[in-house]
Amino acid sequence: MPATAKTERLEARVPVFLKRIIQRAADLQGRSITDFVIATLDKSARETVRDHEVMRLNAEDSMIFAKALIDPPKPNAALRSAFATHSKRVTMK
Repeated sequence: MPATAKTERLEARVPVFLKRIIQRAADLQGRSITDFVIATLDKSARETVRDHEVMRLNAEDSMIFAKALIDPPKPNAALRSAFATHSKRVTMK
């Protein structure tokens, strides 16, 4: 984080046992509780966002997806109807 970045305060009340384990973890890493909590939250938040934004496919699904991109199926009746409805309602400039 750049030194000039705007900061905001974040507070949380936690049970005594949790604060103690957080303190122990921070001590083991040679960090303050604040540094430990910020680093841990940052890592967890980024992983959570990535897990919800990135699609992971196994090898078989990857092949099916790639084949559909390379040789897409012909539009069915529902897709043709949706496209016609869209064309009537939306104008492009």
